[in-house]
Amino acid sequence: MGSATWETIWMTVVSIIVVAILGALLGLLLFETSSSNSILVKILNWVVAAFVNVFRSIPFIILIVLLLPATQVIMGTIIGPSAALPSLIISAAPFYARLVELAFHEIDHGVIEAAEAMGATRWQIIFKVLLPESMPALVSGITVTSISLIGYTAMAGAIGAGGLGNLAYLDGFQASNNAVTLVATVIIVLIVFVFQYLGDFAVKHIDKR
Repeated sequence: MGSATWETIWMTVVSIIVVAILGALLGLLLFETSSSNSILVKILNWVVAAFVNVFRSIPFIILIVLLLPATQVIMGTIIGPSAALPSLIISAAPFYARLVELAFHEIDHGVIEAAEAMGATRWQIIFKVLLPESMPALVSGITVTSISLIGYTAMAGAIGAGGLGNLAYLDGFQASNNAVTLVATVIIVLIVFVFQYLGDFAVKHIDKR
C-alpha cells in the first residue's frame, strides 16, 4: 500500500510539473495568436486550437491505448508508473491550456493597454502583466487539473501503470478483497484533499484583491 501510494503521488507530481509548463505555453500561444490579423498567425492558432480540442476530447482510457506504441518508443515500456506519464501529460496539458487562455482573457484589457502605452515590449507585458495578474487563476487551474490527474492515475493503474488504481484493481477487485479497494479509495481521497488544500492555500496568499 505504501509503495502504491508513493507511485500515485510520484506520477501526479511529475505530470503536474510538465503539464503546468506545457499547458501555460499552449495557453499563452492561443491567447497571443487569437487577435492577430495575419493569415499565418491565424493558421497557427487554428492548428494549436485543433490539437487542444482533439486531445481534450478523447476519453483518458482510450488515449492510453492509442498512445501505447508511442509510449513504448518514448519510455521503453508500457508497464509501470513511468509508462503512464505520456498519457497523463497529453490528456491534461490541453485541458490546462484552455484554463490558461481563459485566465489571460479575463485580465482587464486596460491594464495591458496602459503597459503598451508606456512602451513595454510584448515579453515585458507577458512576464510583468499577464502572468502576475492571472496568477491566482493559473494556480487555481493547476489545482483543478492536478485533481483530475489523480483520477487519471487510478484509471491508468487498471491497465498496469502501478499506483493505487492498480492495487485496488488487482489486489482488491480481482482478488475479491474489498478491504484493499476501500483503503486505496480512502488514500486517493486524502491525496485529493491535500492537493486541494495546498492549491487553495496558495491562491489565498497570491490573490491580493
